Amino acid sequence: MYSEGQGVPQDYAEAGKWYRRSAEQGYAQAQYNLGLWYAQGEAGPHDDVQAHMWFNLATARFPPSDILSRSAAIKNRDTLASRMTPDQIAQAQRLAREWQANSGG
Repeated sequence: MYSEGQGVPQDYAEAGKWYRRSAEQGYAQAQYNLGLWYAQGEAGPHDDVQAHMWFNLATARFPPSDILSRSAAIKNRDTLASRMTPDQIAQAQRLAREWQANSGG
């Protein structure tokens, strides 16, 4: 809604706030969207580690029956990984594991 300006003035900061709230509640599409925002620098500074983490979480949350969404999350995660250092990938994976452990998911 806020990211597209549908029914409200376009406001990327407000959109990011709502994406984050939904992502933190475990909604796969919101996690995927937040990954895109970090990858593109729309959620603040460009951050491949955060983007990878959110794509990784979305990949795990999309049901196997949602082949298109799951495949998009995997593709974006792997594209990011190809330009990240091994340390950055390890950090993103650690953050994803910690998030899952802390969220009960």
